[in-house]
Amino acid sequence: MSMTWDGAPPPEAAPPGPRGWLRIARRATLIIVTILLGLALLLPLRLIERPVFGLHRPWTPWITQGVCRVCLIWMGLRFDLRGNPMRHRGAVVANHSSWLDIFVLNASDRVHFVSKSEVSSWPGIGPLARAAGTLFIARDPRQARVQAQLFEERLMAGQRLLFFPEGTSTDGLRVLPFKTTLFAPFLAPALHDVLWVQPVTAVYHAPAGAADARTYGWWGDMSFGSHLLSTLSLPRQGRVEVVYHPALRAVDFADRKALAAAAEAAVRSGHTLAVGGGRDPEDA
Repeated sequence: MSMTWDGAPPPEAAPPGPRGWLRIARRATLIIVTILLGLALLLPLRLIERPVFGLHRPWTPWITQGVCRVCLIWMGLRFDLRGNPMRHRGAVVANHSSWLDIFVLNASDRVHFVSKSEVSSWPGIGPLARAAGTLFIARDPRQARVQAQLFEERLMAGQRLLFFPEGTSTDGLRVLPFKTTLFAPFLAPALHDVLWVQPVTAVYHAPAGAADARTYGWWGDMSFGSHLLSTLSLPRQGRVEVVYHPALRAVDFADRKALAAAAEAAVRSGHTLAVGGGRDPEDA
């Protein structure tokens, strides 16, 4: 993310008590072991995939999806999926609430995330992201042509790239306006006639009785470590709804702004319905 959404800060979480630390230890151990076992399967297979299939990855995304589904089970976060991931060649665009989106959206479908280049150097997260096939981009206008070529190569190889067009994560209670520049590669001449874009809405519901509906949102200057510990220490977890909307055919849109507006409208409508039919806080 090149920018950060700064909403009203959440109330400061109380430090985990003894039972909270036990929950953290148990859940974290199970998640780490699951990820390590997944890597033990994925990395050798990737050594075969790379020379045989190039950018196409017919096997390893299944491992990533399975690992993320199991991690959600260990975490205790219930996962509800509505709609069907498309089978067309193309990209997925979703709203962005938290680091949990990585697990949730990987568990939903076999996708490859698009992330800012700085993430590749983050301890722990960077190597995992590279192993999962994340495409790292530098948000530098001077590299726009190179980035467009990378998108085209990945998409033509059959990878479904996942973007967060809001450009930042939020408290989970709203959908921010989509940045239209991220949709430009979808309308490149080589892709325009064959590419589809599927909007996806992810809505997190706080645990029953939680004092703050923004339990899973991660934004502003909130640290990853403290949010991770707070999430793993919860005595009872909530749930997340993932809604796959009908895919949009790029050729049906005159330009990137029209395509972005249609994708945003679908994601926003799904979010509004999932939170109970009220107005989106962004429109309040």
